[in-house]
Amino acid sequence: MQTQFIYNSLTNKKEVFKSLKDGYVGMYVCGPTVYSNVHLGNVRTFMSFDMIYRYFLHLGYKVRYVRNITDAGHLTDDDAEDKISTKARLEQLEPMEIVQKYTVDFHQILQKFNFLPPSIEPTATGHILEQIQAIETILKNGLAYEVNGSVYFDVLKYNETENYGILSKRKIEDAIENTRVLDGQSDKKNSQDFALWKKALPEHIQRWDSPWGVGFPGWHLECTVMSTKYLGEEFDIHGGGMDLKFPHHECEIAQAQACNHVAPVKYWMHGNMLTMNGKKMSKSTGNNILPEEIFSGDNKNISKGYTASVARFFMMQAHYRSVLDFSDDAIFAAEKGFNRLMEAINLLDKLEVSTSSTFDVKAWKQKCYDAMNDDFNTPVLIANLFEAVKIINLINDNKVTLTVEDFKEFKTTVNVFVYDILALENTSTNNNNSDKLSGVVAILIALRKQARENKDWALSDQIRDELIALGIQLKDGKEGTTFSVN
Repeated sequence: MQTQFIYNSLTNKKEVFKSLKDGYVGMYVCGPTVYSNVHLGNVRTFMSFDMIYRYFLHLGYKVRYVRNITDAGHLTDDDAEDKISTKARLEQLEPMEIVQKYTVDFHQILQKFNFLPPSIEPTATGHILEQIQAIETILKNGLAYEVNGSVYFDVLKYNETENYGILSKRKIEDAIENTRVLDGQSDKKNSQDFALWKKALPEHIQRWDSPWGVGFPGWHLECTVMSTKYLGEEFDIHGGGMDLKFPHHECEIAQAQACNHVAPVKYWMHGNMLTMNGKKMSKSTGNNILPEEIFSGDNKNISKGYTASVARFFMMQAHYRSVLDFSDDAIFAAEKGFNRLMEAINLLDKLEVSTSSTFDVKAWKQKCYDAMNDDFNTPVLIANLFEAVKIINLINDNKVTLTVEDFKEFKTTVNVFVYDILALENTSTNNNNSDKLSGVVAILIALRKQARENKDWALSDQIRDELIALGIQLKDGKEGTTFSVN
């Protein structure tokens, strides 16, 4: 195994990665709360860990990758009830209908982005018994208390012997000063205590029997229970978005320590946020885009649709710990780079080998591995792949030569990093057909424009509707009419 460095959020520095058990990696990533369509920021986080999962597999590790589904209990101290129950009431559906609807959407979107499925995908509702058992253990160890049918984690008591804030670097005194007084918190001993089990009000839909009465689990508990059940009391990597570091991951550490008296995770990894046009994504302002809208182009923030692989390439151009800004110009530029890369790969099959090499393949190959071994630095890896693009074109122009062995190693390495690790899919082989399709649609767009100028609305609508029936969506904008293929 090559030496790998991973940035550990627990220590805020890069550390040499050494798995707890040689040849094995245990990795847990907080999955979605399935009450709405998965948004692009979530996709970016899951994509980062899909890339990390793929790289560990490529290096020969046996990886157990656990990514949960939160289908109950997403209750924070700012919420009156969990998000799934709220959405079920709004859509007038059973909570499990909401769960099924948005779990299916989540899987379909990830499949389009060419994700590998995790080894295990447990659900919160499938582990209610284990969560109750964990609460009983924490109560027994004196680090929780029950009041009026709810159970809360005693943060101040825990902090007497442990460090609540070890991950987020927050001081308990600051947490006390900055905690707002919220409805329903009068039962707590201290404002920063968090719910392990919450008593269900009569109108709450999702509810289970427990030793403390009918209720539902707190959000933080499920991940502690499922991660340690499937990966052990100590495991290698826990990942998620930066927004989960506090309070979710901080609470996970506290719960695990309270149950098992050991720090659960060796390396904490956090992906950074995705912004849009320089601002935070927001549905209310319209500064937002769903994955399906990227594919269709049916969003005011982009001028046309893009393939899932182009969107994936766009995200891989930024380091997973960096803020990435999505804009029409940025993804349009990514599409150009993606097409250039794929055109070069297609050219690889047509190149001829020589009796000598004038390019050091092994040194270039090592640079690719060095990039990935340096905290999964995909931007540097992609820069090295574009160095390969230059070499491919130079070979084609007879300005660089490779022997049979070097050519085979060069081609294999390109394919491994592009297809197996970055998980891009080559769509450029259809470019000729795409060019012909674009030409035909351009003719129809011109005819439709002429019909509209002549106020022949029936013909204009007929052209639009028949294209839609073929899966071709027209989009009228200030710059003219563009199209996307669904």
